[in-house]
Amino acid sequence: MKDWVKRALTKTIQRRGSRGKIEVIVVQPNEKLVLGVKFAIGMTVCLSALEIAHMAFLSSWNSEVFAIITGLIGTVSGVLISQHA
Repeated sequence: MKDWVKRALTKTIQRRGSRGKIEVIVVQPNEKLVLGVKFAIGMTVCLSALEIAHMAFLSSWNSEVFAIITGLIGTVSGVLISQHA
């Protein structure tokens, strides 16, 4: 599994089966969830570059872009944390 987003969203469950054997169950994430997380991470990177360019060329802070960046970071971290719970 080369895709690190898919690997981060994959859930593994270990349970004791019949005769004391330990069974490992791997639950793969939905492909739409993986694509949504990738899109949110990509948009966070693009908006961070936009904020850096805004500070470099206009010498001012844009709070609207920063609010969107923090919202996307909160969404991505919430998805990653809730997927493992």
